Amino acid sequence: MERRNALKSMAMLIGGAIALPEWANGWSTNSLTTQNWLRPNLASVLSEAVETIIPKTNTPGAKDLGLDTFVQKMIADCYSKEVQSAFAKGIGQIDAVAQQQYSKPFTQLDTPQRIELLKGFEKGAETKDFYGLLKGLTVRGYLNSEYVMTNITHYEMVPGRYHGCVKVK
Repeated sequence: MERRNALKSMAMLIGGAIALPEWANGWSTNSLTTQNWLRPNLASVLSEAVETIIPKTNTPGAKDLGLDTFVQKMIADCYSKEVQSAFAKGIGQIDAVAQQQYSKPFTQLDTPQRIELLKGFEKGAETKDFYGLLKGLTVRGYLNSEYVMTNITHYEMVPGRYHGCVKVK
């Protein structure tokens, strides 16, 4: 009976190894994106908010790396409907507070005004959880992006090296 299970497992392993390259070749940045579940005006507010959290410097910013799409995908795929609606409400509040304080939408504010507004969200009792989720997902997406992993942290799939011919003193 064990031989039968071993042969079945081996057949599954070989079949998976043959099918994997064909399956993995279909991946692209476009195929991994999600449809925006936020209304277009809220999606643009989210895009500017993540860019305010991680702006473009000598490295790409959040918009350049598509972190707004990453945040939307994470919220849509990994969180409950209650969290999704609270997140959309929080994005709407960002724009509403911008209108109230500066008489302009968030997307038209300059960088110091955006930073000040988001700091208020970070300190606010009602908005602290929303902002923590937004900032946490933005930072997580940035640190796990292909750009950061390959150009900044120099990610190695298998860390460490073996140098077999090293002279010993």
